[in-house]
Amino acid sequence: MSLKDVQSQRDFRNININKVGVKGVKYPITLLDKKNGLQHTIADINMYVLLPSKFKGTHMSRFIEIINENKNEINIKKIHHILSQMKTKLNAQKAYLEINFDYFIEKQAPVSKIKSLMSYTCGLYAFSGDADELTLFVKVPVTSLCPCSKEISDYGAHNQRAFVSVYVKFTDMVWIEDIISIVEANASSDIYCLLKRPDEKFVTEKAYNNPMFVEDIARNIVKDLKLDKRIYWYKVEVESLESIHNHNAYACIEKN
Repeated sequence: MSLKDVQSQRDFRNININKVGVKGVKYPITLLDKKNGLQHTIADINMYVLLPSKFKGTHMSRFIEIINENKNEINIKKIHHILSQMKTKLNAQKAYLEINFDYFIEKQAPVSKIKSLMSYTCGLYAFSGDADELTLFVKVPVTSLCPCSKEISDYGAHNQRAFVSVYVKFTDMVWIEDIISIVEANASSDIYCLLKRPDEKFVTEKAYNNPMFVEDIARNIVKDLKLDKRIYWYKVEVESLESIHNHNAYACIEKN
């Protein structure tokens, strides 16, 4: 029995759809790990294509078929191949692939040296049109301590957790660990999953001795990113969850 293929019918409204596809697909992926070689994690995957005005709909099932065909091989090396498959199987001129995931690094407390796992929110955002483009996203939690508060206060200074979001485009492999190291080195203090009392003392005093505005953190990170010849574009966002205000502080620097 032949079933009617509604989505392949002609559409007469003459409107292209920039992105159409599937969103929020949970799937296991394998990542390159600088220390351990490989790391397995669960990704949240979005896949879209450009839909020309003449088509009523896209073939949603084909997106999942492509994921299944690449099971156990969804990694940075396969991204361009997956984009090519999307364009071919969906007869599209443009394809988009967004892979969001948690990345884990074993981190050692500064004094006690106790090791624990830190998770970082990361993403790989790829596009294929006339050419291919890949962006790495890494979000790093840090501590920011206000220089102004320290300067005017007899005791202490307001400090809080801040989130640094780094987006980079690159010509050669850039490790997630490298981006995290740059960010953590340019904040008032980095953050740990597990701290004992001597560690807490160290982290608190480190932040107090290293006060920074969100502007300082953003500029310092960009200064280091500029030194990496592999990176040809970057965007750095710093958002501080202010402890004494009913709003956040924010700074952004993007290379034109």
